[in-house]
Amino acid sequence: MQRNVVVPVWAGALVGLVAGGVALGVAELVAGLVGPETFPVVAVGDAFVDLTPAWLKEFAIENFGENDKTVLVGGVLAVLALIAAVIGVLARRRPGYGWAGLGLFGVVGVLAVLTRPGAGVVDALPTAVGVLAGGWALGRLMRRAAVPGTGDTGPGRPAVPSGGETTPESRAVPGEGATGPERPAVMRAGGEPYAFDRRRLLTGVAGGVAVAGVGAVVGQMLGGRKMIDAARTRLALPAPAYPAKPLPAGADLRINGLSPFITKNRDFYRVDTALIVPQVDPRQWKLRIHGLVDRPVEITYDDLLRRPLTESYVTLTCVSNEVGGPYAGNARWLGVRMADVLREVGIRSDADMLLSTSADGFTCGTPLDVVTDGRDALFAIAMNGEALPVEHGFPVRQVVPGLYGYVSATKWVTDIKVTRFDQDEAYWTPRGWAAKGPIKTQSRIDLPRPGASVPAGRTTVAGVAWAQHTGVDAVEVRVDRGEWRQARLAQVPGPDTWRQWSYDWDASPGKHTIQVRATDAHGRTQTEQQAPPAPDGATGWHTVELTVT
Repeated sequence: MQRNVVVPVWAGALVGLVAGGVALGVAELVAGLVGPETFPVVAVGDAFVDLTPAWLKEFAIENFGENDKTVLVGGVLAVLALIAAVIGVLARRRPGYGWAGLGLFGVVGVLAVLTRPGAGVVDALPTAVGVLAGGWALGRLMRRAAVPGTGDTGPGRPAVPSGGETTPESRAVPGEGATGPERPAVMRAGGEPYAFDRRRLLTGVAGGVAVAGVGAVVGQMLGGRKMIDAARTRLALPAPAYPAKPLPAGADLRINGLSPFITKNRDFYRVDTALIVPQVDPRQWKLRIHGLVDRPVEITYDDLLRRPLTESYVTLTCVSNEVGGPYAGNARWLGVRMADVLREVGIRSDADMLLSTSADGFTCGTPLDVVTDGRDALFAIAMNGEALPVEHGFPVRQVVPGLYGYVSATKWVTDIKVTRFDQDEAYWTPRGWAAKGPIKTQSRIDLPRPGASVPAGRTTVAGVAWAQHTGVDAVEVRVDRGEWRQARLAQVPGPDTWRQWSYDWDASPGKHTIQVRATDAHGRTQTEQQAPPAPDGATGWHTVELTVT
C-alpha cells in the first residue's frame, strides 16, 4: 500500500545525492581492484566519446583543449547528481522507485562497461556492487529521516495525536511548535504516525559522505597504481647508447649469506618521505629545468627516451644508515646523463646547487659540481633491466654516484631549479642535516650475523664495502682486537659500486668480536671514531659479536 510522504522534498533530494555518492564511491573502490577502466563513470564517458559526432569533438577540443576529458567527466557526474536527486525525491513515496532508478543507472553502467573491447563479466562488478551499496544507503537514510511517532516526538516537541492530526499549538507558526521546532508527522499504513527527524538524517548523511569519500580516494589510489603498473609493463626500454661495462669475472663471490653484487629490485632498500607512493603517469610527466639558466626547458618522458641513454652500475646508500646497516644497495641503472641536459640549458657561472622537487613535493639540494664532473649522474628510467619500480621513482628519478640519497636521489622528479646553496634550502637542511652529503667510506660484515653461533674451525667472514666515487682499495678484518688481516676482494667494474670481500678465519671455541675497516683508492682508511647518522652520515668500524661452539 502506498504510504504518505514522509520527508520534505529537499531531504529526499539530499538522500538521493548521498546515496548516489555512496554508489559511485563504492564502485570506484571496487574498480580500483578490478581495473580503473571498469569504473562506470569512465565507461559511460568513453561510450559518449565513441558516440559523439566529429563536429562536437572538434568543438570540445577547440574550446577546452587538454581539459576536454575533464569537462566530459564533470558533465557525466553533474547529470548523475541530478538523476540521483530525482531518485531520492521519488523514493519518499515508494522505496521501489529508488531501487528502480538505481537499477536503471546500473543497467546503463553495465552496458557501457561490457561494450568496451575485451570486456569480461567481472568488469560489471564495480557497477553492480555500487548499485547495491547505493540502494542500501538510500533505504537506510530514508529510515533515519522518518521515525515512527509515539505520541511524544521528543523533548520540547509537540505530541502527535493517534489520528495523525497536529495539535493547535503545533499549527501556531509554520515550522515552529508552541515549545520547539516542529517535526511534521504523517501516517503509516498501519495507522501509526511517522515523524521527520532532521538531526538523524543529517548525521546519516555525514556518514554516507564519509563512505563515499573514502571509497573514492582509496579506489583512485588502487586504480592509479594499476594504471601505472600497466604503463610500466607496456614500456619498451630503448637500448643504451653507452652500455655498462661487462662485469668482470669474480665480481660476485657467490657466498651464501653475502649481499649479492647486484641487489634485486624487490630487495633494494626504500627510504623516502612519501606516505603514499606517487602514481605518476609517464604520458603526463614533465621535467621542468629553470632558475640560473639561459634557456629554461620542459622535457617530456618521450623526449627523455629519445636521448642517448647511459647504463651504469651505481651503489646508493641512505644517510640514515647506521654503521653496518641495511640501507645500501647496488643496481644497474639506465638513464640520461644529467650533465648533458644541463649543458643544453646553459648553467650560469654563479650557480652551485640543483634544487630538485619530487611529484609529492619533497625537495633535495645536489651540489652542481658533483653532477658535472664526469661521473654517471643520471636521470634514471630503468633499474636492473626493467622500468623503475613505482616505489623507486617511476617514471624518472635521479641517481648520483658518491652522494647520500637525501641530497641526490630524488624519486618521481618533476622539477629542477638551478640555484645556490646560499639562496635555497632543501627539505632536510632546515631539519638539521648537512646541506652537502658526500658518502663516507664504509664496510659491513654480512656474515657471520651478530649473535650467531658457529662451529669451530674454518669460518668465512664476508661482507661489502663502498667508497663512491673513489673506490675501495683494501678491506681488513681483525678478531678480538688483534692484528689486522687483509681480506680477499672481489672485482668491480668501476669506483661507483660496493665491493665484496671475504676472509677465512680459523675459529676457536668461545665468544669473539670481529671488526672490519676499508681503505679507499686514495689511501684513506675509514675512521674508528663512532658518529651517528646525523648530520652527515655515520662513522665507525662495524663490529660483530658471536659465539664459536
